[in-house]
Amino acid sequence: MASHSDLSSSAGSQRRGGKSPAARAAGADKYSVLLPTYNERENLPLIVWLLVKSFEESGNNYEIIVIDDGSPDGTQEVAQQLEKIYGPDKILLRPRAKKLGLGTAYIHGMQHATGNFIVIMDADLSHHLMYISCRKQKEGNFDIVSGTRYKGNGGVYGWDLKRKIISRGANFLTQILLRPGVSDLTGSFRLYRKEVLQKLMEKCVSKGYVFQMEMIVRARQLNFTIGEVPISFVDRVYGESKLGGNEIVSFLKGLLTLFATT
Repeated sequence: MASHSDLSSSAGSQRRGGKSPAARAAGADKYSVLLPTYNERENLPLIVWLLVKSFEESGNNYEIIVIDDGSPDGTQEVAQQLEKIYGPDKILLRPRAKKLGLGTAYIHGMQHATGNFIVIMDADLSHHLMYISCRKQKEGNFDIVSGTRYKGNGGVYGWDLKRKIISRGANFLTQILLRPGVSDLTGSFRLYRKEVLQKLMEKCVSKGYVFQMEMIVRARQLNFTIGEVPISFVDRVYGESKLGGNEIVSFLKGLLTLFATT
């Protein structure tokens, strides 16, 4: 993990406009990362630094859009500082007054995105940045690239047995009932063509965690192409998981609704 001096040094070079040769050779594609947050003040500076480092080294043009749902822990204040450090063209804080659901957070973020590709991911450091698969998308010209914990060398680290069973069980049920054609339907680490994501959002009616499942189900219905990249999902570094009893009940209700309507 980067030291405080590394963070400061990198941020300083960004403020001075320093870019790697690869960054200067960036192509026409631009990647908009949507980061929904709620009480992520400790994780946000790290995930932003890692994203900036990854994009600068790869030479890809980017912006990071933080959609904060009224966090009481000061997440918005941290995001404002990050805007000053990296510049308002790279870090865009687009807050909402309260928690309104994951699906609507992405819709809100999309309204401010200027990239032709959209990356959605968690802000809690669960997703390693090496798995942002711009290369995979270009290899197969996919409409969607989805991270999978259940294929190849993918996996989950840091979870207790109970949560692993819940995750595996949820994925097993989705495979049986929905037959989505992908190995991990409940993951939240994906890359979309912007126009594809816009079309899917017009079709999707789910909120919360079920939103991720419906996006893939609708994508298959609309014959969009989907590539998969094995990922190692690591439990959050700071803060508490937002997965609780209410989320599990909502997931089951949403799964049954999708089964009945798709």
